[in-house]
Amino acid sequence: MNSNFATSYIEISKEALQHNLKFIHRFVRKSVQISSVVKGNAYGHGIEQYIPLAQECGFDHFSVFCADEAYRVHQASKGESTIMIMGHVENNQLEWAIENNVQAYVFEMDRLEQALRYAKRTKKKAKVHIEVETGMNRTGFTLKDLDKALAFLQEHQEWIEFQGLCTHFAGAESVTNYYRIQQQQKQFDKALTKVALYPVEPKQTHMACSAAAMRYPKTQKDLVRLGIIQYGFFPTNEVLIEYLTRKKVAKDPLRRLISWKSSVMDVKHVKKGEFVGYGTSYLAGEDRTIATIPVGYSHGFSRSLSNQGRVLIRGQRVQVIGTVNMNMMTVDVTQIPSIEKGDEVVLIGKQGDLEITISSFSEYSDLLNYELLTRLPRDIPRYIVE
Repeated sequence: MNSNFATSYIEISKEALQHNLKFIHRFVRKSVQISSVVKGNAYGHGIEQYIPLAQECGFDHFSVFCADEAYRVHQASKGESTIMIMGHVENNQLEWAIENNVQAYVFEMDRLEQALRYAKRTKKKAKVHIEVETGMNRTGFTLKDLDKALAFLQEHQEWIEFQGLCTHFAGAESVTNYYRIQQQQKQFDKALTKVALYPVEPKQTHMACSAAAMRYPKTQKDLVRLGIIQYGFFPTNEVLIEYLTRKKVAKDPLRRLISWKSSVMDVKHVKKGEFVGYGTSYLAGEDRTIATIPVGYSHGFSRSLSNQGRVLIRGQRVQVIGTVNMNMMTVDVTQIPSIEKGDEVVLIGKQGDLEITISSFSEYSDLLNYELLTRLPRDIPRYIVE
């Protein structure tokens, strides 16, 4: 899409990422490698734009969900960086992964057997991470089935490199899962004990996400997989409050990378007693001035924000009125008499002394930080700013 024809655009702050990295290095041990998790289009920030920026700031390891994302990271990458697929990869996509030194989770024997097949075909070692089921009950070898995988690795060391042993926590961001997380750590320790019985050893062990790395320092093994925190968000308010309380500080130490902006498309006056937009969800109780903005739910601005959401125009916070349409929405700008067509509209980010945060969206809708960010369409132009 030609950015000159876009109805909105996203800015990604280099300075904010550098700031967040300094914060991350304060709680991640020096000996631990950091993997930048860029699944979900780099949490909505844009893989093609974010990868070169992240590399410039010091990241050299990236984790994705699927082969498609791995391909995009590989294409966007400047120089050598490790790419690790944590989830879906079709057997025939393994050949591309192996050829390009892309690492992949293995959690069932079929994928392990296919990795061997394609390693022999490409004459390159397959680099695999054996995922262990410790209590998430999603993907991973059970302790019982782990023996079969380890025996397979032992038999085919020439073609398969045991890059890692890993697991995934079932909600480290919530204290309600404390017991479950403890049990998962114990199960992972059992897996490590079992691995020690075989003449094959993983180059790395890893289990911690952003929340676990912060709340449970012992889960920082050889590598941590950090997603939401690098982009300037704590996993949940619970994790943020716990941090602020522990450090006895009042201010969120992270900075948001993302700003989302548009412009006023039209300004008009509505008389008292008239409805605005589709249906009858908004009735003007007084004479009103409204502005139309060319952003709607097809652009990632949720319909649930109808009569609820807020945007910034001319340094003032104004309310969304009426129903958010597919491609546009209306806001009440009665309080801004000097408003004009073309004025900047901030949907996410700062303008003057005010800010619209991602968390403010969750106050008006059922969306999580993660969900709203990853819903931002890929075709919204994204720019790196200093």
